[in-house]
Amino acid sequence: MTQTSKLRALLAAPTMVRAPGVYDGITAKLAAQAGFPAVYMTGAGTSASLGYPDYGLLTMSEMAANGALIARSVDVPVIADADTGYGNELNVTRTVQEYERAGIAGLHLEDQGFPKKCGHLDDKEIIPREEYVAKIRAAVAARRDPDFLIIARTDAGAVMGMEEAIARANLALEAGADMAFVEAARSMEEVAAIPRQVRGPCLLNMVRGGKTPDMSLADAEAMGYRLTIMPSLLLSAIMQVCDETLRVVRETDQPPSSAGAPSVRERFRRWGADEWDALRTRFRDPEDAK
Repeated sequence: MTQTSKLRALLAAPTMVRAPGVYDGITAKLAAQAGFPAVYMTGAGTSASLGYPDYGLLTMSEMAANGALIARSVDVPVIADADTGYGNELNVTRTVQEYERAGIAGLHLEDQGFPKKCGHLDDKEIIPREEYVAKIRAAVAARRDPDFLIIARTDAGAVMGMEEAIARANLALEAGADMAFVEAARSMEEVAAIPRQVRGPCLLNMVRGGKTPDMSLADAEAMGYRLTIMPSLLLSAIMQVCDETLRVVRETDQPPSSAGAPSVRERFRRWGADEWDALRTRFRDPEDAK
């Protein structure tokens, strides 16, 4: 079963798919080991991992390379941020091709001008409807695997109002997108209205400290969302833990106690050390190598 068909099966099931945001092999493995059925490669996290803010500073090839790293690290579907598609319909075509080659199961494309910004920041620029829908058509035509998921994201709500955002989401679905992603709803009323007014499956983006109100995943599922991504879930938690740990060491000149921490061996085991150890000796005996 391919990762794309796995993702399609998950989305066809009654339960909403919960996808934590990951940005490297460590966070991807932790999310998969925790039992989540899919992971989301966050563009903001990928940018941060390379030392940049989420201002559209990364190239398509950098994003696709990180997607490939994450996809080979876990055996669950990877959904990935593809920003604006990095240009016009030609660039979108290549983006879809490269993401497919990377082993990614699906991506989302947005209607911001390039360079873009995080959807929960202000002062975004939006391209005309016609350009956006043309990009969605190009993405749908470019995929080789019909199960590869095309998610149409619109940031128009913050600039032009929710009515325009809903209209764009529906136009994108009519153009062949598999799912709609209306970004940065500002109230619970807007969050609830989106899956009622959009004529197709909807994605909800939960960003810690963002413009969308906090809510439970169960509430999002009850509203009708089929997929929720949590891009800042691990990144913000890691920042908090690292800041506090570094502060304590800086102020006390004493690294944390090893008591209660995973051993070196256990840490290696989380990244597959047992399987690699078995492989190292397997080929020494011809019988074991069969």
